[in-house]
Amino acid sequence: MTDQKITPCLWFDMKAEEAVAHYLSIFESGRIVTTARYGGAGPGPVGAVMTILFEIEGQQFLALNGGPHFKFTPAISLIVDCSTQAEVDKLWDRLGEGGEPGQCGWLTDKFGVSWQIVPNLVPQIMQSGDAAAIERVMRAVMPMKKLDMAKLQLAFDAK
Repeated sequence: MTDQKITPCLWFDMKAEEAVAHYLSIFESGRIVTTARYGGAGPGPVGAVMTILFEIEGQQFLALNGGPHFKFTPAISLIVDCSTQAEVDKLWDRLGEGGEPGQCGWLTDKFGVSWQIVPNLVPQIMQSGDAAAIERVMRAVMPMKKLDMAKLQLAFDAK
């Protein structure tokens, strides 16, 4: 059991197992909690994976093999807080494999899930209360795809 009250459900077009394996290969801390399979009541084929409850970095998600009825959009994204540029680089590269880079640290992975790979420096800056520094950092962030911590720090420190 977890103390987590809200668990995001990710709807896949019969690629839940592939997606979960992909995510678990990327994040250092992850595991499958439970797997449920379709029975005779359907709607999926008997024995096929219906759901996989999995955890990455302490956060649980439910992967559902729901079929082609719904697609992911960037209106919902998963934010990953990164403490180093090496972590930003690794996650950006691995999650972006077969997907599409976006603006401002966003990317869409090969399953259509949107991610924000964000150095923890960014929320610190945004909560600093320094309006001029926040403006400089936002000007630096907007043209970037993968976020560059050194450039963001330079923008924050500039006077």
